[in-house]
Amino acid sequence: MKKESMKHTSAKKHHKKKENLYQLEEKLVENLVELQKINTNLAFKYDELNKQISGLLTLFELAARSFMDQPHIRDYEKDKEFLEKIDRLLDQNKTIARGLTLMEDRLRDRVYGHSHHAQHAPVHHVHHAQHIVKEQEEMSHLGRPLPKF
Repeated sequence: MKKESMKHTSAKKHHKKKENLYQLEEKLVENLVELQKINTNLAFKYDELNKQISGLLTLFELAARSFMDQPHIRDYEKDKEFLEKIDRLLDQNKTIARGLTLMEDRLRDRVYGHSHHAQHAPVHHVHHAQHIVKEQEEMSHLGRPLPKF
């Protein structure tokens, strides 16, 4: 009887294992079907997102073109050219001022000789150097180095 009950118990266990295995397979199939549904939904969402991003890029492109067509942008370019010309004029003025200063020094040397120039030269050069430093500080907001004299 022990053998029969063991066979019967073993058959029950075997039947229960088969049932559990069948339930597990069913759950796996259900999960795979749900996963496929989610993947399909995700693919549609990505496609929709791609279309929206393309639309947004088109909108940015149109906005950029519209922005560039604005008259104040063209005026900015003209102003930029005008400011560059003024900068060149300022540089030319500084060069002319330096040349005039050198000419003045030579004339002083001729008129007063070296002894007189030697007495006033340090004061004149210190004043000239202070003036150049002051100009450079005032013009430093332009964002580019100024010429040195």
